[in-house]
Amino acid sequence: MTEALLIHPPAAPLRGRVAPPGSKSITNRALLLAALARGTSRLTGALKSDDTRYMADALRRMGVAVQEPDATTFLVSGSGRLRAPDGPLFLGNAGTATRFLSAACALADGPVVVTGDAHMQKRPIAPLLAALGALGVAAKAPTGCPPVTIQGRGGFDGEAVSIDAGLSSQYVSAILMLAACGTGPVRVSLAGDSIGARGYIDLTTAAMRHFGAAVTQEAPGAWTVAPGGYHAADLHIEPDASAATYLWAAEVLTGGSIDIGTPAGAFTQPDAQAHALIAAFPHLPAEIDGSQMQDAVPTLAALAAFNATPVRFTGIANLRVKECDRVAAMAAELSRLAPGLAREQGDDLVVTPCPPGAFRPARIETYADHRIAMSMALVGLRVPGVTILDPGCVAKTYPDYWRDLGALGVTLREAAAG
Repeated sequence: MTEALLIHPPAAPLRGRVAPPGSKSITNRALLLAALARGTSRLTGALKSDDTRYMADALRRMGVAVQEPDATTFLVSGSGRLRAPDGPLFLGNAGTATRFLSAACALADGPVVVTGDAHMQKRPIAPLLAALGALGVAAKAPTGCPPVTIQGRGGFDGEAVSIDAGLSSQYVSAILMLAACGTGPVRVSLAGDSIGARGYIDLTTAAMRHFGAAVTQEAPGAWTVAPGGYHAADLHIEPDASAATYLWAAEVLTGGSIDIGTPAGAFTQPDAQAHALIAAFPHLPAEIDGSQMQDAVPTLAALAAFNATPVRFTGIANLRVKECDRVAAMAAELSRLAPGLAREQGDDLVVTPCPPGAFRPARIETYADHRIAMSMALVGLRVPGVTILDPGCVAKTYPDYWRDLGALGVTLREAAAG
């Protein structure tokens, strides 16, 4: 991939049909659950990207047969057991893979080290390890972030666990998926009311049930998971709602018509909630609570730069511990285009639109974060001279993003990074 891409604002509205890739969130859940099941599962419509390849490769190293017969299919054959790998599992900056596997490795037959790149080694995981400890699983991370060492012994002993999910709902999902492999019922509850995007827990429990687990929500913050493990099942994975937000935004920014092949109402992922807000552009509300659609916030912030009135994004403190500090990144990169366009206020992000003539060309730092690259590219649909640095980082979840924009009529030119 080139070091930088210069985006030319299209001369006409973007029109055409583009199918976003499969859901990263569902693909990585399905890969793990299929691996823990007995038998062979066929996952179609799946995402093939850096994040899902890290998960698939890690499972292979733990004795699971994972085949890829075509560009959107995984065939996963599991025995219901995991083997300790012959060395550390490197998962790049894949948060789902790192959190989910850190819990699942309790089922391995020996010690496992889960690690990632420099960015992943700054992302907190201590609350998950505390929850594992409550289940009798020995897991440690001296810095509170990966690498994590899990002493797998083929199972766990605990019957109840309380999780601090204030930083990420993935901690809850990881424990829930592990819980079905216990020898008795396990009650999983939240410690306090704070939680990341709650809708992703619903994705987790739906996937668990699809693969045969019995999970019951006893209260808004409590679940009971019956023992019994998982059975093999075929699953068709819906498109990625977070990826769809870029296409929905590109449509309204250019006054175009983009068919993504899936109605907004058909998505089960939380980020699909952003569609109603995007459809209201250029009259986004004065305040947007991003807590339950966190990955859509950068998209909405890019749109807010051209809104009729200022927009304040609240409930987004968790964005500071994603692939990068997305609150700071969006404030900094939007303000390259016009001083004061965006600013941090506590953990909120405030975007104050400016007249079209106030924008200036800018080279956009992406912080190795796919969502910063893809959302800031949307600004280039209206502002001449926007150059995206390290555009290849989109391979994390949407490898064909630039190709798809080009297919819709956006001209992209290679540029020098320096």
